[in-house]
Amino acid sequence: MAKEYLNYIDGKWVPSETGRVFENRNPSDWEEVIGTFPKSSAKDVEKAVEAAKRAFPKWSKLPAPKRGEIMLKATELLVKRKEEISLLMAREMGKVITEARGDTQEAIDTGYYAFGEGRRLFSRNAPSELPDKMALTFLRPVGIAGIITPWNFPMAIPSWKIFPALLSGNCVVFKPATDTPACAAEFVRIFEEAGLPPGVLNLVTGGGGEVGEAILTHPDIGVVSFTGSVEVGARIAEVAGKHLKKVSLELGGKNPQIVMPSADLDLAVDGVLWGAFGTQGQRCTATSRLIIHEDVYDEMMDKLLARVKTLRIGDPTKNETQMEPLVNEGQLKTIHPYVEIGKN
Repeated sequence: MAKEYLNYIDGKWVPSETGRVFENRNPSDWEEVIGTFPKSSAKDVEKAVEAAKRAFPKWSKLPAPKRGEIMLKATELLVKRKEEISLLMAREMGKVITEARGDTQEAIDTGYYAFGEGRRLFSRNAPSELPDKMALTFLRPVGIAGIITPWNFPMAIPSWKIFPALLSGNCVVFKPATDTPACAAEFVRIFEEAGLPPGVLNLVTGGGGEVGEAILTHPDIGVVSFTGSVEVGARIAEVAGKHLKKVSLELGGKNPQIVMPSADLDLAVDGVLWGAFGTQGQRCTATSRLIIHEDVYDEMMDKLLARVKTLRIGDPTKNETQMEPLVNEGQLKTIHPYVEIGKN
């Protein structure tokens, strides 16, 4: 029996208003269902925003060092559960376990950083042009942040967005990718156990067309942070711009690695293997092009091809595996034609 997951709104785990759910399956073992998740709608986003609005006055007035202490408690729970979370990540989106541990470690490092920033949220004094006057600045939270994250770094990227947002006194409505909602739920559960007050962090799962659009257009969400495709990022910029929301976008890229004659070629090969094949190349920072100086082209290619042939593909939960499955069938259908083009 697959585990049933719920939305987290106002400090409670609740089903969607729609009553609909979707399955999430293990990409390396399609028979395994990781869990069922709420297929939410704009009504669920509305409930999450209302909860955040109620929580915001008290949370934003809590001294930043005290908010930082909750960030520390959450981080310590991440440390205790690092292996458990990393194994879930490997099963849920296929990332090899050695890389999944690094993903979880990034969340841990971000949490420690947020804790420290709780005592470093300094304002500034500015010189006044008028006599006997002082000019002071005060840092204030925006209010409610809409956080939309991708599946390829299911612990690291939510941590980069959510820890700073909370530490700064904002409340959050969090929509994870539909390929990694279990990791998101465990991340939120850790904040719950760390003592985060109800309504400060809310989780709503579901598709971008319903949940994502509702976050973009809701008048009480003041800032939207998104990591994902250029196409969706353009849509967010367009919609959020009309509503004068603050926007943070981290989108796709095409990243060349350049190899010059002075390079350590063995080290350059290591860089290509990690850059191009890490997360099966499914990330915006992946090495998609290799530009090699003609003086070292043949030697570099010989070394690279020899190493590529030794890559071990297999179960991502095993330490010896070096390449994982693609995250879903849609990715497979997108990427396979490019492989055929390369072969031809």
